[in-house]
Amino acid sequence: MTAQRCVVVGYDGSTDAQSAVAWAARTAAALGARLRVVHAVGLLEHAGMAGHTPVEGDVALKIASEAGLDPGEVEWHVVDGDPCTAMLRMAEPPEVAALLVVGSRGAGGHAGTLLGSTSLELAEHSPVPVTIVPTSYRAP
Repeated sequence: MTAQRCVVVGYDGSTDAQSAVAWAARTAAALGARLRVVHAVGLLEHAGMAGHTPVEGDVALKIASEAGLDPGEVEWHVVDGDPCTAMLRMAEPPEVAALLVVGSRGAGGHAGTLLGSTSLELAEHSPVPVTIVPTSYRAP
């Protein structure tokens, strides 16, 4: 039995992450693949001390549905660890993503930077293709 294709997108609630989910959902629909939306959670967030509102998957799931992907093809995963490590784990057996997708900058983005640390690190270390969705992407 072969595993179904899976597109994995990182989600931290930021505007860039929302754009990445829309792009990834359209791509998954075109490929006939499942979409796995991954939110990485560190120790501070687990303890409620992250200094920001906890990220809920409802917004990401709504974006994926509005982008044309059947809601039954979308999975929400909360994964322990830093964002890059969490995403890279999705590209290793038994997960085996066909594609990793991230926004160009996340919630911790610094003004003036083109790419965030997670997107740069994924591009350098991923064993599968990575798509970095630019800030300017707006779903058609």
